[in-house]
Amino acid sequence: MTEIAMHGHGVRGMKRETLHSFDGIGDPGKFGVMFPDLVPLFASDDALFELAVAMGDKLDEKGNPTSTGDNPNIPAGYTYLGQFIDHDITLDTTPLDQQHADAKATTNFRTPALDLDSLYGDGPGIHPYLYQRDPKTFRIIEKMLIGHATKSNDQHNMPIPGDKDGRLPNDLPRNQVGHALIFDERNDENLLVAQLHLLMLKFHNKVVDWLVATQPSLSGTALFQEARRVVTWHYQWIVLFDFVELLTEPGLVNKIKHQGRRFYRFKDRPYMPAEFAAAAYRLGHSMVRETYNHNRVFNPTEDSLANATFGLLFRFTGKSGFIVGELDPNPGDFPPNPQATLPSNWVIDWRRFFDLGTPAGGNFALNHSRLLDPFVTPALHTLPGHKPGLPREQEQQFILPFRNLSRGVQIGLPSGQDICRAMGIEPIKSSDIAKGADGKVAEKHGLHVNSPLWYYVLKEAEHYHQGKRLGPMASTIVAETFLGLVHGDKQSFLQKRSNWKPELPSATAGHFTMADLIRFVGDINPIG
Repeated sequence: MTEIAMHGHGVRGMKRETLHSFDGIGDPGKFGVMFPDLVPLFASDDALFELAVAMGDKLDEKGNPTSTGDNPNIPAGYTYLGQFIDHDITLDTTPLDQQHADAKATTNFRTPALDLDSLYGDGPGIHPYLYQRDPKTFRIIEKMLIGHATKSNDQHNMPIPGDKDGRLPNDLPRNQVGHALIFDERNDENLLVAQLHLLMLKFHNKVVDWLVATQPSLSGTALFQEARRVVTWHYQWIVLFDFVELLTEPGLVNKIKHQGRRFYRFKDRPYMPAEFAAAAYRLGHSMVRETYNHNRVFNPTEDSLANATFGLLFRFTGKSGFIVGELDPNPGDFPPNPQATLPSNWVIDWRRFFDLGTPAGGNFALNHSRLLDPFVTPALHTLPGHKPGLPREQEQQFILPFRNLSRGVQIGLPSGQDICRAMGIEPIKSSDIAKGADGKVAEKHGLHVNSPLWYYVLKEAEHYHQGKRLGPMASTIVAETFLGLVHGDKQSFLQKRSNWKPELPSATAGHFTMADLIRFVGDINPIG
């Protein structure tokens, strides 16, 4: 989705790498490719930059995203679920300007599996700081550590239930300087993915309670291991049959599950396909909103304290923001928090991010994701630090679409049209790629005939489904990759019990969605 970030480094100066295919013949390490015989697309930096600039989304006269750009089929919470998933399957600590020294990147890469190692680490024995301890014996118990939000400094007559003593249990666990005590610190880089990580911690703890009630013979290590299995299998189900199902062609996941993967193949250990990681799964950049209706305190209405802008979602985190009490040159209404925890009035209202059936009214509305189209909202399109008048080579590094497009060329991805032909799919007509302001720029540089893969993925969604879901080529790449990652995990439900169905309470027996998970946890709208 890979990945939503406000900070980072450019990719200019990196040499093109040759990626190897391990199509059923070996284990490649970090990256392999699905289509090794296709010719890489070449495009100049100038052409890519001009196209990237044209991919900026438009806002209304008040600076808000237009309603016509919203995707009514996908609630905004799935944008950040996608980021959480990305962090679960990828971890490369090599700086971008050094990645060419390890083309297959085998030394700093976590296993590409939907196994929630981002949540559990290597378990209580290796990473005990992630887990609760018995207050009397100090023994590590089966539950995950939960943090507490600080009583908000509320001068706007918006009292928060439960925060009188500053112990609202709705922040990530943190040390005294605000650093989140979680295995993957990227899950504290914006508030929405941080609150989603917290939701998953609480999900585990609720599953422990459920197991104690339903299987009282379980205790200790056996209880923890069974809770982890239940949590992980339900998470894998959500990824395949809720998240991917929303993004792709209806029924495609089950179709591929029964008929087999045609393009993402490996002998033993899954690899990360470059076509997925560097293009198809970067669809999340198009889904990000400029502002969010976050809770009853922070939303776009006049009776709120302020609008929940994309920038503020990064500010109220430990990794990217100011909750750790750092000096902010423009504190405005949000001075640094000396308590180094999340203010309680920033705790999320999950009804606004996933469809729990709550009717709109007052200051409440469900946030939709933005359409899957070739446009990126301004707050993400142009990254912090950009200044007018920079030389072209410096300015490029602040334009997120340029970095995506350039990365695809540098690692040798083929055009979207060539991948379609390799799949037996008729490519979109070049005249249709050339539509719109972005399409005119693509046509100017011949990129409407041979299009960068990431750009083609977004144009395909726009062309076939008006941006409401992915087109046939991208749907296949995304669905096959996720099915392969689950199938290649020897502890997954597809390996252990292929006909398994979710066992936790849900709206539909034998199915489980993010809405079901949130209802099971029960902490839906903590601040009322």
